Parts: sequence; C-alpha cells; structure tokens
Amino acid sequence: MADYDRIRDAIEAVIPGFDDYNARIREPGGFRLPLPPTQRVWKTPSGRAEFLVFDGLVEDAAAGDPVVLTLTTVRSHDQYNTTIYGYDDRYRGVFGRRDVVFMNEHDLASRGIAHGDAIVVETAFGGAGERILRDVIAVAYPIARGSVATYYPEGNCLVPLDHIDRASGTPSYKSVPVRIRRDSNG
Repeated sequence: MADYDRIRDAIEAVIPGFDDYNARIREPGGFRLPLPPTQRVWKTPSGRAEFLVFDGLVEDAAAGDPVVLTLTTVRSHDQYNTTIYGYDDRYRGVFGRRDVVFMNEHDLASRGIAHGDAIVVETAFGGAGERILRDVIAVAYPIARGSVATYYPEGNCLVPLDHIDRASGTPSYKSVPVRIRRDSNG
C-alpha cells in the first residue's frame, strides 16, 4: 500500500506553496495553490492582464457562409489533458459516451437536426483537404449560437495542422470553422 503522507511530505519539501500539505489536504474543501492569476497578480510590464486578439484565420476561411459554425474542443470531467479516465462528464450531463457534439438548440433546428440525431461534422476550410468527424451524436446544450463543441482529442481530426495563430503558433483547437449535417447513414 502506498504511503501518501510520505509522498506528500516529499512534495512539500521541493514544491513552493505546499507547506503543511498533509494537514491542508485533510481540510474540508481542500486548499488553493498560490497561482499568480488566481491572486490577480499579472507579471506583465503593465501589471495587468494582457490579451492577444485572434488573428482572424477562421473568419477569413469561412467569410460570408451562413451555415458555418465555430467549433471548440473541450475536456470532460473525467479527463486530464489527453488522458481519459472515464466516459462520464458531469459538467455537461453526458454519461457513458464521448461521441457527441454540443449545439445550440436554434442551430440544431435551423439545420433540421434534433437532439440525439447522428450527424457529420466537416471542417469548412477551403483547400485544407477532407477533414470529417463521423459517427457522432448531436446534443442540445446551452452554448452560444453559432458555436459548437466536441471532446478533445476526438475532435482533433477536424483541425488542420497548418491552421495556427501567427503570433503564438498555437493550433486552432478553440476556433475551427465547420459545417454540420444529419448523417444520412445514421
């Protein structure tokens, strides 16, 4: 059997912010680690939070197309980064599956799709090659109109590797133009 108190003692010895780790871990509600953003400390020249504006690649890729939605990828409750510990997402009320796409009820209706229908999601980039996610289920969810979400890494197939933010080099996992239709096979 692992001696977690001993492991926490070792963590306390080397990581700042873990003083009295064994005592604090037993407090109801746990404790917060000292993270500058949660303490409203911004290590920037202005001393304030600073944000970069997205460079508009998604808007350019699907400009003027009224059926294009913006896809973001999300993680579930039972997930840490790409490690999936279970198929339940208590955050969003999805249990036993990850093959879903969250959509606003108005976006569903305008496409003739109902909650629970089988759908196909296709990236709406011109010249990016075929990027399609099949065998997924539409889930009515209170997400902003024009936006949809699916789980990461399941939605990775929709993100072209060359679609990145010019300043950071970050792939567009949070802003992918897509078209969604009912699956004629489902």
